[in-house]
Amino acid sequence: MTLRLELSPALTTPSLLAPPVRDALPRLPDAEAVRVAPIDPELADTAAFCAAYDVNLEQSANCVIVLGKPAGIYAACVILATTRADVNGAVRRLLGVRKASFAPMEEAVGISGMQYGGITPIGLPEDWPVFVDARVPAVADAVIGSGLRASKIVLPGALLASLPGATVVDGLAQ
Repeated sequence: MTLRLELSPALTTPSLLAPPVRDALPRLPDAEAVRVAPIDPELADTAAFCAAYDVNLEQSANCVIVLGKPAGIYAACVILATTRADVNGAVRRLLGVRKASFAPMEEAVGISGMQYGGITPIGLPEDWPVFVDARVPAVADAVIGSGLRASKIVLPGALLASLPGATVVDGLAQ
């Protein structure tokens, strides 16, 4: 059985957003274009979500938190679900560090204030760079986490590219 996303304006549905997302959303350009839908939290992981809710992987975006070492620099990478972040190449060079790796789950959750599997670039600490793969802005209705496993945000990919601190990067993902 295919489930349907029941979208509502995110600005008027704050209970479906993690606190940092809820706080940051009104400050975004075109915040009224952001919609949110409740989902089964057991289906929050990308592959299960896309299959259950009939969403194309090309429409689904992931936000991964990366840690640059030894400097301890955190960054967010927004990529399409059909790709993988080039952490050891592009991200490492962008951060100007010797080594970059995915941030440990407990750290990513603790620092972001969001649930694992629902992390989104909206509402992350303001001093973190947000790298957006160049393919993301072309997605008309990108689906990404809401900060919670129990919902997803749908917004224009171009809005992800216009987030504060965001840089669109060719070759961020492969």
